[in-house]
Amino acid sequence: MKRPILAALFAGVMLSGCAGANISAENAPQPAKTIDAARLYTGLWHEIARRPMAITDGCVAGATEYKRPGGRIEVLDSCRMGTPTGELKTIGGPGEILDPGTNAKLRVTYTVFGVVPVVRDYWVLDRANDYSWFISADPTLKDLYIFTRNPQIGAAQRQRLVKRAAELGYDVSKLEFPEQPKR
Repeated sequence: MKRPILAALFAGVMLSGCAGANISAENAPQPAKTIDAARLYTGLWHEIARRPMAITDGCVAGATEYKRPGGRIEVLDSCRMGTPTGELKTIGGPGEILDPGTNAKLRVTYTVFGVVPVVRDYWVLDRANDYSWFISADPTLKDLYIFTRNPQIGAAQRQRLVKRAAELGYDVSKLEFPEQPKR
């Protein structure tokens, strides 16, 4: 009995969180650099920081994995409940580059329960020249994420990345830093 209730709650949260996904804030920062899609949208990225949202309550060890079968982009977001070894939660779907050539704006269509489409836009606002980190946000100035290839970064690097996100115009005071798995 609890599973259907939790499933309905999960879907409701996902849908409510995405209701404004296509509304662009006039003052949203534009991506700073062109993206090499084959380098950024491939492999596993660890979620070092994020703005809180109901769907991630209790989630740690967040990650996004990009695969490129046949040139398409497939996105799989995951986290663990409570601890880095806790129950795995995943959601995924196809990604579509909205700005070919620059490749910094990605739209992902997640499918909840195999039937409910949820569309989210993610803009890569900045990245390391060596593709070791990137800062991603939505154009409504609501969501913010910091990803790195390494799940364990030092405090100084974390401070630099948070400072860069603030320079881009995002409120970093509400960032949370979920525990990551040890390497």
